[in-house]
Amino acid sequence: MGKDYYAILGIPRDADDDTIKKAYRKLALKWHPDRNKDKAEVAKAKFQEVGEAYEVLSDKNKRAIFDQYGEEGLKAGPPPSGGDGGAGGFAGDFPSGGGTFRFSTSGMPGGMGGGFHPSDAEDIFKHFFASFGGGMGGMGDSMPGNFSFSTEGGMPGRGGGARSRRAGGFGGFEDEKPPAIKRPFPISLEDLYKGATKRLKVTRKLRDGATGRPVTTDKILTINVKPGWKAGTKIRFPGEGDELENGQTQDIEFIVEEKPHPVYKREGDNLRMTIQLTLVEALTGFKKTIKTLDDRTLSVNNTKSVIHSGQESRVANEGMPNSKTGKKGDLIITYDVKFPTSLTDSQKEAIKKALS
Repeated sequence: MGKDYYAILGIPRDADDDTIKKAYRKLALKWHPDRNKDKAEVAKAKFQEVGEAYEVLSDKNKRAIFDQYGEEGLKAGPPPSGGDGGAGGFAGDFPSGGGTFRFSTSGMPGGMGGGFHPSDAEDIFKHFFASFGGGMGGMGDSMPGNFSFSTEGGMPGRGGGARSRRAGGFGGFEDEKPPAIKRPFPISLEDLYKGATKRLKVTRKLRDGATGRPVTTDKILTINVKPGWKAGTKIRFPGEGDELENGQTQDIEFIVEEKPHPVYKREGDNLRMTIQLTLVEALTGFKKTIKTLDDRTLSVNNTKSVIHSGQESRVANEGMPNSKTGKKGDLIITYDVKFPTSLTDSQKEAIKKALS
């Protein structure tokens, strides 16, 4: 059984020219290979099939043959009629609307010769949009976004700031992309310090090829978190969002958010933390161990000086890594000295004696 060009475009058999054009426009934009780099072979086949369907149904002669004889009859050439054609050829009358047209081996209407041979899909695409110049003519609506095409002959485009991706050729085109779907991406400070691989399941809506209705699907996206990423870093997945009615697919953009940490606070490439000291530790010295973001143990001590509340010390190369250079910032430690809320008389005397 041959192809059903009406089903390919998703239109009824009595569709008028405007309906055919609108259906082709939508599907050609959806399946253009430049928009489907991740599924190039499937897109190329679909794009060719859509172009072929449009080429047949937009030509009243080809459409009339297809309606009566199907794809096989269209591509093989009309069957013999009576005995007119003989062994070396054929001739026959076939209906076309209110009249008839005649085929012969010397040349079929529409330039089919002995049978229909589909044109290159890219040529059909080029001719389709070139025929409307700055607008969509009889289609009754305008093209999405601002298109600009470039060909060696200087084909008219729509300008407005968009540019062709391929100078001197029609195959590349750009239009205004729909806005990306933006989602927050909370990451722990530990993962931002060490790096991590995250897998996220996203739910998106794609259009059914036959009905055009949205169908919900799930997909797993992998994000390789680079050590040193900062809040506000954007990770973009082109074409992984919802598919819109005009055939365009939205991008998904994740925006890094830094989860609060109970010990550390990030300041650029530096890390800041607070160590609490008793009055005795502040006056006589202390030794503390802290756990780093990559699970190492770091020793911090002081036995030579008195520490006052709010004083800071700096540990070099123990801060956050820089995502571009890999170099680490510093760890800044702030000391918070806790004074006792009350003293006994004997304690007071002991302090006076010691400090006098």
